[in-house]
Amino acid sequence: HYPLRRQRQMCIRDSSSTMYNPTHFAISDTDELHRIIRTHALGMLVTPLADGGLDANHLPFHFDPQRGPLGTLTGHVARANPLWQQCVHGADVLVVFRGAEGYISPNWYPTKHETHRLVPTWNYEVVHIHGRLTVHDDEKFLRGVVGRLTRTHEAQEPRPWKMSDSAPDFIDGMLKAIVGIEIEVTRMEGKSKLSQNRALQDRHGAVDALGNRGDAELAEAMQKTIRSDEDR
Repeated sequence: HYPLRRQRQMCIRDSSSTMYNPTHFAISDTDELHRIIRTHALGMLVTPLADGGLDANHLPFHFDPQRGPLGTLTGHVARANPLWQQCVHGADVLVVFRGAEGYISPNWYPTKHETHRLVPTWNYEVVHIHGRLTVHDDEKFLRGVVGRLTRTHEAQEPRPWKMSDSAPDFIDGMLKAIVGIEIEVTRMEGKSKLSQNRALQDRHGAVDALGNRGDAELAEAMQKTIRSDEDR
């Protein structure tokens, strides 16, 4: 066995690593990956630092699956944020999108009361986007990014806000305060850990408990995996 220090060094240096993702949790459906990105648009952008460390920023992204072989993410950061100056053109980055998630009590599993050999867990959906980052410091790009983001997230409003609702000089000033980023997706992986490894009655028990607690999103995500398995 490697000494602990050696193990840590290997972990840090392995840039080709991927998240732990057993086959029964892996998301193979591209449409499902895209759904999680679109419905949970706040991504955690992880970028390398010159000293070998890592930085993380939490940003809303617009995803266009038609741009590039695997799609493209666009967004923006505050000009005061050093991210856009620290990252070199074409830097490899990771963006994490987290979908439905929540605590699962063993008390919700009927078999727990029979065997008393179950423990708590945490269920979740997550998508990891690997890609190459480009910085765009031009008004045309920024107007496009802001326009797409606002059209997407204002769509459900009775009177959607748009940039033309504000005075042009105000919008011009706001655009000067941000910098655009674009990420060409090179690899995409998803994980849906939703008790697929448990007995069917336990999964139904957890869905019922989540519904009673008002956690409709996680309950529906689990219910979808149950329907999928029952249809096979």
